Amino acid sequence: MRYHVKDLKLAGLGRKRIEWAEKEMPVLRQVRERFLRQKPLQGINIAACLHVTTETANLLITLKSGGARVALCASNPLSTQDDVAAALVKFSDISVLAIKGEDKKTYYQHIQSVLKINPRITMDDGADVVSAVHHQPPQKFSIIGGTEETTTGVIRLRAMAKDRILRYPIIAVNDAQTKHLFDNRYGTGQSTIDGILRSTNILLAGKNFVVCGYGWCGKGVAMRAKGMGSNVIITEVDAVKALEAVMDGFRVMPMSEAAKIGDIFVTVTGDINVIGKEEFLRMKDGAIVANSGHFNVEIDIAALKSVSRSSRRVRDFVEEYILKNGHSIYLLGEGRLINLAAAEGHPASVMDMSFANQALAAEYLVKNYHRLRPDVYSVPAAIDHQIARLKLRSMGLKIDSLSRRQKQYLATWQEGT
Repeated sequence: MRYHVKDLKLAGLGRKRIEWAEKEMPVLRQVRERFLRQKPLQGINIAACLHVTTETANLLITLKSGGARVALCASNPLSTQDDVAAALVKFSDISVLAIKGEDKKTYYQHIQSVLKINPRITMDDGADVVSAVHHQPPQKFSIIGGTEETTTGVIRLRAMAKDRILRYPIIAVNDAQTKHLFDNRYGTGQSTIDGILRSTNILLAGKNFVVCGYGWCGKGVAMRAKGMGSNVIITEVDAVKALEAVMDGFRVMPMSEAAKIGDIFVTVTGDINVIGKEEFLRMKDGAIVANSGHFNVEIDIAALKSVSRSSRRVRDFVEEYILKNGHSIYLLGEGRLINLAAAEGHPASVMDMSFANQALAAEYLVKNYHRLRPDVYSVPAAIDHQIARLKLRSMGLKIDSLSRRQKQYLATWQEGT
């Protein structure tokens, strides 16, 4: 099964956008050039469950350049860019099973469909493919390893490893410094604000902007909201992160208090029911609620419906809920990733490093899978630093290096004189 290209104009638009993104992805381009020569993924089938964006397209083209056969499905029902899906099928001969707005049943059917290529490697953004594999008999697949792109997926996979049910090794791409320090912070920060503005066209300056969770994604959202003139409030359950937020200049308070004064709420925790019934009932009339965590579970939509007397679509990606107390609450993007539902996701320049990690992690698995037991592994430090060096070089930047004497000094325990 493949994404059916019915509109060549759509595919043509997608190709142009893919080429535009490539200009901002010099590290992945260098990886692709080497893959073309060396073919390190020759004969490897890869089942990928990722957001179908222009940046992802460049990753898939790189994997194919390395000799892989790739089948792609979406990791979120609203994150697919249909023109990109069409372009990958038409111009790169890559199987894509994803349609923006697909229902839940179709979403999971597409995951099952990509597994029909009998993958040797799985590539996930949220661990849904790994989950699908583990719900089928072990002998059905001959998978040597997988990679995971996002925090939520890594949490799921580490839980599986802890329970000793994980069947094959996973490289946690999200844990690479060249991924989470940049993609999660700068990518999520900018694209989340982009999604909120595209869907609402509101002014952020002067608004009370509540960020639920102060991990790397939350830090990025808070930073960008502050830059737009918002009064940023952080809610947290981790004392260290809460303290860090205070030191960064933000107000910190429980959600029960923030709910009363917030104008805009964004969840980025990876957990369920961060905003629920009690919070909705405390909110101001006209409060806006959005999510940038991977799954649409952070906002308790069932609870919102239970305290509402009616709802209606007022703008693209904006649903108005009229509560029984007369207040209106505006839910963005069905509670799904607003940066991908209403905008285009992370800028290509940060995904350059994230997807270089994905490509090199796949190569690493091919070379080393026989030495890895079923567990979750960090990206090797050598790969992380290689990507950082390539990125700096592409930006025309140079850094210092240690002299032999400096290296010796750092390696000794004796006091220097």
